[in-house]
Amino acid sequence: MPGTNLTREEAQERARLLTVDAYEIDLDLSGAQEGGTYRSVTTVRFDSAEAGAETFIDLVAPAVHDIVLNGKDLDIAAVFRDSRIALKHLQAGANELKVVADCSYTNTGEGLHRFVDPVDEQAYLYTQFEVPDARRVFASFEQPDLKATFRFTVKAPSGWTVISNSPTPEPENDVWSFEPTPRISTYITALIAGPYHAVHSSYEKDGRSVPLGIYCRPSLAEYLDADEIFAVTRQGFDWFQEKFDYAYPFAKYDQLFVPEFNAGAMENAGAVTIRDQYVFRSKVTDAAYETRAETILHELAHMWFGDLVTMEWWNDLWLNESFATYTSIACQADAEGSKWPHSWTTFANSMKTWAYRQDQLPSTHPIMADIQDLDDVLVNFDGITYAKGASVLKQLVAYVGKDAFFQGVQAYFKAHAFGNTRLSDLLGALEKTSGRDLRTWSKAWLETAGINILRPEIETDGNGHVTSFTVLQEAPALPAGAKGEPTLRPHRIAIGCYDLDAAGKLVRTDRIELDVEGERTTVPFPAGTPRPAVVLLNDDDLSYAKVRLDEESLRVVTEHLGDFTESLPRALSWASAWDMTRDGELATRDYLALVLSGIGKETDIGVVQSLHRQVKLALDLYAAPEWREAGLNQWTEATLAHLRAAEPGGDHQLAWARAFAATARSPLHLDVLQSLLDGTQEIEGLAVDTELRWAFVQRLAATGLIDEEEIAAEYERDRTAAGERHAASARAAQPSEDAKAEAWASVVESDKLPNSLQESVIGGFVQTEQRELLAPYAEKYFAAVKDVWDARSHEMAQQIAVGLYPSLQVSQETLDATDAWLDSAQPSAALRRLMSESRAGVERALKAQAADAAAATA
Repeated sequence: MPGTNLTREEAQERARLLTVDAYEIDLDLSGAQEGGTYRSVTTVRFDSAEAGAETFIDLVAPAVHDIVLNGKDLDIAAVFRDSRIALKHLQAGANELKVVADCSYTNTGEGLHRFVDPVDEQAYLYTQFEVPDARRVFASFEQPDLKATFRFTVKAPSGWTVISNSPTPEPENDVWSFEPTPRISTYITALIAGPYHAVHSSYEKDGRSVPLGIYCRPSLAEYLDADEIFAVTRQGFDWFQEKFDYAYPFAKYDQLFVPEFNAGAMENAGAVTIRDQYVFRSKVTDAAYETRAETILHELAHMWFGDLVTMEWWNDLWLNESFATYTSIACQADAEGSKWPHSWTTFANSMKTWAYRQDQLPSTHPIMADIQDLDDVLVNFDGITYAKGASVLKQLVAYVGKDAFFQGVQAYFKAHAFGNTRLSDLLGALEKTSGRDLRTWSKAWLETAGINILRPEIETDGNGHVTSFTVLQEAPALPAGAKGEPTLRPHRIAIGCYDLDAAGKLVRTDRIELDVEGERTTVPFPAGTPRPAVVLLNDDDLSYAKVRLDEESLRVVTEHLGDFTESLPRALSWASAWDMTRDGELATRDYLALVLSGIGKETDIGVVQSLHRQVKLALDLYAAPEWREAGLNQWTEATLAHLRAAEPGGDHQLAWARAFAATARSPLHLDVLQSLLDGTQEIEGLAVDTELRWAFVQRLAATGLIDEEEIAAEYERDRTAAGERHAASARAAQPSEDAKAEAWASVVESDKLPNSLQESVIGGFVQTEQRELLAPYAEKYFAAVKDVWDARSHEMAQQIAVGLYPSLQVSQETLDATDAWLDSAQPSAALRRLMSESRAGVERALKAQAADAAAATA
């Protein structure tokens, strides 16, 4: 039985047979305030290539009332089964299907999500359809290459606003009748409804005006910085339209900040939904604004990459996500007036480390992944599809040249507007504009898995002059269980030569750009030239590879990492050190020493916050257990010292306050937290606002210093949706058997929690210093996870499968228990992948802990 799955072969056959013309979708949401179900009426017109053919349409609904095909009523019991409606005896040419059903509101962030704001007790709705969830709202041929026009008609409660892909009409008797969309895929259709607050403006260029809208719940309106969001949006419109040489392809552009959103945002055509945590209720650092801006630009780029031109099948998902990621970062870096010209620094230190991690898991796969069915793609929105793909595109730009790259993209859009494509379509366009044969490049970079390592081999004479310089390339074996073979790839890289100036700063004195091929590549370095203090491979971060420093460069960087005058070489050095720590080549205690020696000189706030996260993770998972507490105490002391020394009111002060709150442990540290919370102690410039208060509360709850009564009192101060999430996390964090049992039951034994609260409870439940308290839940996890996976929706099941895996129990016993479960449980491919990834994390931690222990006796 297919269940809710769909195979690639089924989709190909359906696409061969059908051409879909138009959908008309009538939804009665007048009872949305009460919830339950709603009436959905779908009329779809399509052509069949064959008379008498048989196919199916997709629908997930608790009740179906009528199915009428070409004027004939079908027997519902006979044709509706397994989330599919069988369509037999099709006419050659035009066909018309009408389906009347009751569909369900959800609280999982899939389909039509319903949320009630505790502030005004009003319901707010939004749809989320990627990958296969339009069928939860209307009957649809749920695959990206069966594009059609969509006309929505919606009955909503009085006083509500309804937004969709087409411009918002004036309602008549609370009925909103939208004009048909252009031809788009089912997964980027959208409907957002509720008493939303709105701010309107427009984008004006070359005589064209595009209406712009920003929406959020009224309870967040006071925090909505619409002018800043519009400014970033207009920057993106200017840059993308120039680079793509194709005008924005839809009639308007709305951005809707919606509650309980599972992802960062979703590129619905002309109606982008964004998680409303991006409406900042409290002070955040500039790194948060940069991340939000990247998200805004990423979704805007999707209007071309994904919405205008869409992949034929999900194996080319990278055509959407990698391009949107690359162009959003490039826009931030290059657009006139951008506030974040160093965005490639952020990319190198955050997204790229995500890609390196993903590419070393058993589930590693080519950028152009082999997607057999919908279950495959649901777990494929990963660091390879987004971050590695974007890194490889940056490499491609260096390989063919920026002008040729964008000329190829322009030709691609013009040739395939409102159509569907595959890899060969894009490569063909780029080959024409660049004059390069990209088939070999594609095979090496897009069709193989794994990561290369680049190392410098430098020889000098007695005077310290370079006599030879070679770049060594390695292709490590792929992780056990991964498909494919190690591959040496062509790399276009820059090599930076750095020396210390009179002020003790590391400045670049030379830059060499060249192609690296095979195992050994000779670098054209002038004979008799003094050896630089630091030689940095892949300077400017043009390629995608793990980079190692030679012994002399590592020595200088260890002493002077914070002294690079530019942020990107610092970020690359930090990333290399982190990667070495994860690989067990650098002991955790040595990584901590390196960070403590250089972080005070790091000016990039995004890098500082990445280092905070990485140090904490290293100490929690990669430190030798017998030294871990000493390392954590050393780190905590440093966070408090930096907090007190930071510029009052600045980003670094806030970042260090959060880092301190995440690790405070001794009675003295916790007393500081408590006194900052209750106001008996102040640090000049530090505003202990709503979100920072919750950070303090959650840490104090996790250490047993705040009880249920005090958590409830804090929630009364912040009786909002965010406050509810924070309170749930704090309760689950408490170090008692009762708190853990209650949290476990609410997530695993019940399915009543909405997605955001479930995520918060899981986040609170897993506390790194509660290993002994959590140890009994490892066995419970393995006993329950398959049943949870089979019974829950994908988003909810994945939260549990990943979030509750016993990753803190770093031991051979955890590996053995996982292996036994994998052997006996017969999980689906998607669940097997997630479990294998979690297992790999424990295996890596064991190796790193051994390396750290060995360093203690070296």
